[in-house]
Amino acid sequence: MPDATSPELSPLHEPFHTRARQREADRLGMLVFLASEAMLFGGLFAAALMLRLLDPAAYAAASGRLSLWLGTLNTAVLLTSSALAALAVTAARHGRPRAAVAMLAGTMALGALFLAIKGYEWSSEAREGLLPVLAPAHFTSRFEQLFMNLYLLATGLHALHVTGGLVLLATAAFKRRTHEDTEAVLIGNAALYWHLVDVIWIFLYPTLYLARVNA
Repeated sequence: MPDATSPELSPLHEPFHTRARQREADRLGMLVFLASEAMLFGGLFAAALMLRLLDPAAYAAASGRLSLWLGTLNTAVLLTSSALAALAVTAARHGRPRAAVAMLAGTMALGALFLAIKGYEWSSEAREGLLPVLAPAHFTSRFEQLFMNLYLLATGLHALHVTGGLVLLATAAFKRRTHEDTEAVLIGNAALYWHLVDVIWIFLYPTLYLARVNA
């Protein structure tokens, strides 16, 4: 049986005495972190709900200023990237490191595409004078300005999380490629984080883009 320093196994760190307990602690730590991130976005969703309850018609009108097709495209991109992340975990756990790294590379490429599309969307909104930080005097409706402030804060914070997720995925791919993550612990945690990024967007999409549909 391989010892604690065997290259076939992930290194065992203090204070853990078994790798099973270390894996459980790693997963629990990631779940606690993800719960804190979910609570952070929960405040933004609560603010969106408050705005919508105050004036549903104005909320729907402000939502109508956003690009529905770009938001829909980004949703498809992120959902596909999340599926690739899940496939990467499966490949890693079945001893297929090359396939795992390839799936992670695909996930990162789609994540970068998501950010590129979002950047294009922001630039288009800036040209139209819809971003409050760039055109504070453009808005005729105070409510529309509040909505766009919320939109910019929520999507900007989400983009930062996507960027952080890309860094984590790249680290996981490197570790797996160099056989430093032989038990796929880091890949599993990175995929969990990426799934959270995906789930947050799944809620942001209808909250911000589809309000016009239900008006």
